Amino acid sequence: MSEKYKICLDIGGTKVLGAIFDSRENIAFRIKKKTKAGGDSAQNVEEVIISVVEELLHESGLKASQIEAIAAGAPGVIDQSAGVILFSPNLPWRNYDIRTPLKKKFGVPFFIGNDVNVGVLGEYKYGAAKGYHDVVGLFVGTGMGGGLILNDQLYTGHGFKAAEMGHMVLDPEGPLCNCGQRGCLEAFSSKQGISAYIREQTARGRESEMADAVKNGVFKSKALKKALANHDTVTCEAVDRACHYLAIATGSLINTFSPDIFIYGGGVIEAVGDIFLEKILAEVDRYCMPSIRPTVELKNAALGDDSVIYGALAMINEA
Repeated sequence: MSEKYKICLDIGGTKVLGAIFDSRENIAFRIKKKTKAGGDSAQNVEEVIISVVEELLHESGLKASQIEAIAAGAPGVIDQSAGVILFSPNLPWRNYDIRTPLKKKFGVPFFIGNDVNVGVLGEYKYGAAKGYHDVVGLFVGTGMGGGLILNDQLYTGHGFKAAEMGHMVLDPEGPLCNCGQRGCLEAFSSKQGISAYIREQTARGRESEMADAVKNGVFKSKALKKALANHDTVTCEAVDRACHYLAIATGSLINTFSPDIFIYGGGVIEAVGDIFLEKILAEVDRYCMPSIRPTVELKNAALGDDSVIYGALAMINEA
């Protein structure tokens, strides 16, 4: 019997990371492709995913018949049981059945889930949270996502809509969030929140080496790392503010779930996670019940850019 492989994808608005896992769960081949996944229609998203899978097969020399299944993490509210993307902020996905065309195209099962849920699952199975039973995760990227493992099970709530921790309202008079609310954790602590603060300060005439990086959107993580290393005042203020609200949110979530471990992931954490974790640890005790805090470990994700693809692998294995 020939060896079967698994294709795992991390789908975002600006890139798709794809990997082929062999039967021993080693990455046999991988690609990272920049793409405008959103385009102007959901059909474009489907075309991007298909092109990435085809490129993985072509470059690795494998045939579709050698693939056991395909799984992906993607941003948004996703009905995992039906393979339908119900809603995705900043991308043209509304009640979109992505499973049917992918199964038809490649003739194998296709699984999809919210990217941060999948990323936390990856850390639970293969990364920083391996061996723990109750896990809370926050992933800091362009937006802010959360994930929960409760009693060794991924918790997705009614209609797969749970763990939208980025939209905890921490200040009802705070900055406007893309979800329509004010003062969400995402509006303070994500790339969008940090970028908005820097734009606001530079508009007031303050200088920052991040001014160009945030002028037309969000910064690249390497620009943030460089500005922090250079002790750029406005950038340091923005990060202090982001970590302050992350500490508040962390404390509240620890009080709510009493997890074994709390993990931080995403592009910002991959780039400057040590700085963020140090600042969060310096504050978080103020917002936790003293009887709960000592029983919870706080760590950065261990798999970096690969958290979601390893979570996708876990989805296939558990199907």
